[in-house]
Amino acid sequence: MKVVILCGGKGTRLAEETIVRPKPMVEIGGKPILWHIMNIYARHGFKDFCLALGYKAEVIKEYFVNFYALSSDCKVNLADGKIQYFDGERRDWSISLIDTGLESLTGGRLARLEKHLGRKEPFMLTYGDGVANVNVSELVTFHRSHGKIATVTAVRPPARFGEMFIENDMVAQFEEKPQVSSSWINGGFFVFEPKIFDFLNGDETILEREPIEALVREKQLMAYRHPDFWQCMDTTRDRDLLQGLWNTGRAPWA
Repeated sequence: MKVVILCGGKGTRLAEETIVRPKPMVEIGGKPILWHIMNIYARHGFKDFCLALGYKAEVIKEYFVNFYALSSDCKVNLADGKIQYFDGERRDWSISLIDTGLESLTGGRLARLEKHLGRKEPFMLTYGDGVANVNVSELVTFHRSHGKIATVTAVRPPARFGEMFIENDMVAQFEEKPQVSSSWINGGFFVFEPKIFDFLNGDETILEREPIEALVREKQLMAYRHPDFWQCMDTTRDRDLLQGLWNTGRAPWA
């Protein structure tokens, strides 16, 4: 199953970092948060990634194109230009780096990936700025058990995010960033059937609004509840919190 990661936003609330690099490349423990997110999936055997790029796409492309060289010791022969690598960090990952437009919104980025994902298999999707100790294998099993178009991971966060109301594991109402009155919000870590593409309409589509709201109306969105650790990185305070957890050597997502 492929894993889509939305990596195209400008990250304006983390401007001191994102002026020079996209938010998914902001480092925690010396590695981009994107690398941490990909490892969450890879530990469960999901290693086929499709990165939806936009703002400063070249920074993410350069990182992965040069990943092996920059993480390896090497010997360079200046006579013929040959390079010998050894003791490098190897990852058996497949990564598609797709430019989905500078100004595309979340649903628009996903719509642009349809030709890369196809219409035959379900896929996972998450944001390029949040980590969790979610069991993605159990998430996929849950998705396959209910037969609906979509599953969203519901988490218990600080109260500045969108809010969901859940009845018998079905999402009954989905609101993007209201005044929170319940304890579950959209934590990303979605699973979608290909039919989700029928709900998307161009670059201006915001995944979390019309498409998700339509799925709720049609009773096609289920919630996988994850009451354990989840944290996004919207601000420098969030970044410092994640770095502090990493420094303890017991980061919950690692």
